Amino acid sequence: MAQRVKAEAAPWRVPQNRDQANECIAEIGRLQRERDRIRADMNDEVAAVKERHEAQALPLAEKIRHLSAGVQLWCEANRSELTQGGKVKFAMLAAGKINWRMRPPKVALRGKDKIIEALKAMGLSRFIRVTEEVNKEAILAEAEIAGAVPGISITRGEDFVITPHETELEEVA
Repeated sequence: MAQRVKAEAAPWRVPQNRDQANECIAEIGRLQRERDRIRADMNDEVAAVKERHEAQALPLAEKIRHLSAGVQLWCEANRSELTQGGKVKFAMLAAGKINWRMRPPKVALRGKDKIIEALKAMGLSRFIRVTEEVNKEAILAEAEIAGAVPGISITRGEDFVITPHETELEEVA
């Protein structure tokens, strides 16, 4: 006696003909537009909440900036005492800690081409970086030749895309 095997039904609607496929695409378009309306409403609400809270926080930020500037002026005037004559870079106060930090060195360049020329003329080529990288565009242009190189693989994929028809509203000035 043969056993019956039950197959589960697909958890999604599968069109059975061209008309049903067209109906499904139209429904996808309706659902996408509804999702976009929900997203737009959410973003409007988030923007309003953010604007309200930023407006409330602005006067506080100004007060913090002014108080910080005043504390910094006092600390700079009393730096030697606060840092034990420069032995430390911080001070503990009853309400918190203040400290001075050295930022890492930073290089600023203006006129890179002239700088490179000057470095070469001065024999300082150790300050010039030369980078090599694989030219992927050239590989794609000559895929048959490049595909023979070990480590290079050229792949191609296919996406299935559904684009429901939409119309744009014209804006009248």
